[in-house]
Amino acid sequence: MKTAIIALFLAALASPALAAGSHAGNHDEAMAVGEPGKKAQATQTIRVSMKETDDGKMIFTPNTFKVRKGQTIVFSIKNAGELDHEFVLDQEDEIMEHKAAMEKFPEMEHDDPNAIRLAAGKSGEIVWKFTNDGTFKIACLVPGHYDAGMHGDVTVAKK
Repeated sequence: MKTAIIALFLAALASPALAAGSHAGNHDEAMAVGEPGKKAQATQTIRVSMKETDDGKMIFTPNTFKVRKGQTIVFSIKNAGELDHEFVLDQEDEIMEHKAAMEKFPEMEHDDPNAIRLAAGKSGEIVWKFTNDGTFKIACLVPGHYDAGMHGDVTVAKK
């Protein structure tokens, strides 16, 4: 019984922090998708636009990318829409877990090197080094945006 009370107390303490909307990733842990890159080592810049369409869809243009293992990419991202959008780069299971958290806490703020949230008309960039081959996801995890089509794939080929 004492353990249950302590657990409830700790959960109650943690809940306001989550509801307040802070979300910082564990930057010490290696990510399957790679690691933050150095802009001076980038071999390619990929320009990505985020926006809503007239028929209610939300899209990245382009929404599929092919890169090489070991390559450092600058994603130059422009929110050309009228709503806030995110660009999150990760493996699919992590994207889906993050999506569920965002649905519970939609005002969550991010401090992750593999993600950026941009207001309408704003631009930003992510510099990323792809250290593993495989297929990874990009997604907008603002509630409803993923389901409206705002996601895509990054294929990382062996050198």
